[in-house]
Amino acid sequence: MSPRTPTAGGPSELHADAVIVGGGVGGCAAALALARNGRNVVMTEETDWIGGQLTQQAVPPDEHPWIEQFGGTRTYRAFRARVRDYYRHNYPVTGDAARAPHLNPGNGSVSRLCHEPRVALAVLHDMLAPYISSGRVALLLEHTAIEGHADGDTVRAVTVRRARDSADVVLAAPYIIDATELGDLLPLTGAEYVVGAEAQSDTGEMHAPAEYQPQNHQAFTYCFAIDYRDGEDHTIDKPRDYEFWRSYTPDLTPAWTGKQLALAATHPITLEPRQYVFDPPREGVDAASGLWRYRRIVDRRNFASGAFDSDVCLVNWPMNDYWLGNIMEVADDEAATHRARGKQLSLSVLYWLQTEAPRADGGPGWKGLRLRRDVVGTADGLAKYPYVRESRRIRAEFTVVEEHVGTEARMAATGKARDDVTAARFHDSVGVGSYRIDLHPSSGGDNYIDVSSLPFEIPLGALIPRRVENLIPACKNLGVTHITNGCYRLHPVEWNIGESAGMLAAHCLATGHTPRAVRNDGARLRDFQAFVTSQGIEIRWPRLTPR
Repeated sequence: MSPRTPTAGGPSELHADAVIVGGGVGGCAAALALARNGRNVVMTEETDWIGGQLTQQAVPPDEHPWIEQFGGTRTYRAFRARVRDYYRHNYPVTGDAARAPHLNPGNGSVSRLCHEPRVALAVLHDMLAPYISSGRVALLLEHTAIEGHADGDTVRAVTVRRARDSADVVLAAPYIIDATELGDLLPLTGAEYVVGAEAQSDTGEMHAPAEYQPQNHQAFTYCFAIDYRDGEDHTIDKPRDYEFWRSYTPDLTPAWTGKQLALAATHPITLEPRQYVFDPPREGVDAASGLWRYRRIVDRRNFASGAFDSDVCLVNWPMNDYWLGNIMEVADDEAATHRARGKQLSLSVLYWLQTEAPRADGGPGWKGLRLRRDVVGTADGLAKYPYVRESRRIRAEFTVVEEHVGTEARMAATGKARDDVTAARFHDSVGVGSYRIDLHPSSGGDNYIDVSSLPFEIPLGALIPRRVENLIPACKNLGVTHITNGCYRLHPVEWNIGESAGMLAAHCLATGHTPRAVRNDGARLRDFQAFVTSQGIEIRWPRLTPR
């Protein structure tokens, strides 16, 4: 990287081999890929924590059932192993926990690796540490992209603004990687993109709407962490919007089950009413199931007696999904309003749990629920950034649609039975993933769309914009649809997308070929696929059953 002295009154400049805007899961994976291949990188991050879903959004990994054996990149497996080792080396884990090859610190039911956001943050910094120390990676925290600089089909630079003093920095590089949570670089650079739900006439998808709905976005969520102190009162001040949320009944199609603040909701798959259990662990009550265990990130039984007075539970539940408005493709003040209302919803969920939620003994609420501000690193106790399920998406050389990966759609397209059907095999695969097509309720009024999908591949064509030559997506902004985003958006898949994006930039810098030229030439494509597989990226699945 080479700094350039700013002109009088102008912004400073940094030059590198690649600029990564966004330090989330995909951004970190891209930075590691570039740096280990000898390239200089500038990576920016809007908040003061890198790690995206894993850290600033406080979402334990959602993963497929085979993640311990295959279906993730080598560096993603290294991240997971380092998380476990971090607990073994730094926490007073019990002997059984220390010996467990697949230690799950929280024993949450959602994942085989439910852990604290700060542990993921520490591990990611450890993985980047040698490259930061050598100067290979420059990390600019609390910097937000405000302007893109394009020359025809090439993005020359991006201007970012530092939060603490509003100073601007111009970041220039041969390759620009968009790893932002909302695909922020796409409008800033003039790249063609799509947002919201595509029309069925455009994609042929059986679960797409009849007409294009650009403002139909999945719910976002402000997650938070709680523990339980029996006999104590940790009730928060009554949230400003509590009365609204207390009485709010969602207006969705198909219909939601009752009020949003309730221990009941629509079942994501069947859309039938579903009752939830919530009973924090205390003397005589283990809370081995239900919402408490669902995203539990600390199971006190994994640690020496007295190390933790309580489990720690992460709240990312149907009741704190916010779908009454959008935070992208709207005016800044409108986005800020919906973020604020999303926070009020999450605080109202907590206050309701503390004061009114029905207990098995007939009493109202659990006053001992304590908001763990320290777990997420904020004064208000809510995650630093909303958990975003949907982004702007590039108009790509190739777009993954439901027919490629959805079980029912694939069966219809191929005429094969469920036990025989597989996802489309892409000649240009640069990774794999697996997750159900899981769309949460949306600002367009849709209830859950949660349907079976097949273990799938990540096509290189989905990482290449139709026109722009050197802008590469590194997370949810690749060439997928509103529907297929539902299975491409989770942690191990985003890591693979980011890592493959970083390796694509490194490969193109080494060979002098553009990403488009790599994909569209058989020999070059095979060389790139050999490059990614040599560094631990799987590009094909063994034979597996649908999810």
